[in-house]
Amino acid sequence: MDIGVVLQNDPPALEIVEWAKKAEAAGFSHFWTFDSHVLWQEPFVVYSAILGATERIVVGPMVTNPGTRDWTVTASTFATLNEMYGNRTVCGIGRGDSALRVLGLTPQTLGQLRESVLAIKGLGNGEKVTVRGQELRLAWAADSRLEVWVAAYGPKALAITGEVGDGFILQLADPDIAEWMIKAVRKAAADKGRDPDAIKFCVAAPAYVGDDLGHQREQTRWFGGMVGNHVADIVARYGSSGAVPQALTDYIKAREGYDYAEHGRAGNSHTAFVPDEIVDRFCVLGPVEEHTRKLRELQELGVDQFAVYLQHDAKAETLAAYGEHIIPAFS
Repeated sequence: MDIGVVLQNDPPALEIVEWAKKAEAAGFSHFWTFDSHVLWQEPFVVYSAILGATERIVVGPMVTNPGTRDWTVTASTFATLNEMYGNRTVCGIGRGDSALRVLGLTPQTLGQLRESVLAIKGLGNGEKVTVRGQELRLAWAADSRLEVWVAAYGPKALAITGEVGDGFILQLADPDIAEWMIKAVRKAAADKGRDPDAIKFCVAAPAYVGDDLGHQREQTRWFGGMVGNHVADIVARYGSSGAVPQALTDYIKAREGYDYAEHGRAGNSHTAFVPDEIVDRFCVLGPVEEHTRKLRELQELGVDQFAVYLQHDAKAETLAAYGEHIIPAFS
């Protein structure tokens, strides 16, 4: 199983490049960042600097969306990075949350998401595609190779992932929920005539190595609030009808609001509704042995990559622990 790392694009941007260099040296396979250009710095500019300063690590957004950039621009950006640095990119994409809501916009429709995946993937692999009735091809991108991994929670988004995605991104590390969603994606792929085993599965969640569980919970409680934004949309659409696992829908009942100025921040004051049980289930906390145990459980479900959210007060210590103990265990 690959181990990746996820960071926000907080200034200074060159510090993010240094984190990517440290991640590569520690053995991480992927370096992901948020893509929310008002809240944080522009990721694709940072990716170019990262790729120029490293040799192996793969970069990509967790996640971009179909709304803030034209799909052809997104594909061209990835293809350009691939031409410059040798096919070391991956496109994580979803409907859009913080990037669109801070602009006063709503997330894109599932139909737009599906069309964007096909357009970006086709153009990013040098193929002809039809966008808005126009047949297009990046003639200079014949050697570009780009996978598009879809972030999803709800049943229709999971179906789209299985039908058109190269990979599935699940932003929580609960094995029971992961098993349920992986099965849904695989079924959708099989129903479409695709090989379910060809889809890559990535679980992304905060990981904090240490012994003070109470402190770790407080430093990662923000994640339950972030996930709750997406779950609230699903509940608004489907109700608590079993469309997604009950563990997802129950905990957001006490959710009252959300401030995107604190999105993804440790100590987020709008995530007090997230109980300890959800923090423990969604994140990977505790000593090295607990991280290894939980990642083994996810690996047995078919997870190909675990991406570590390093958004707490022990970034360096956790990155080092993964490099010294956990990544070697999965190599």
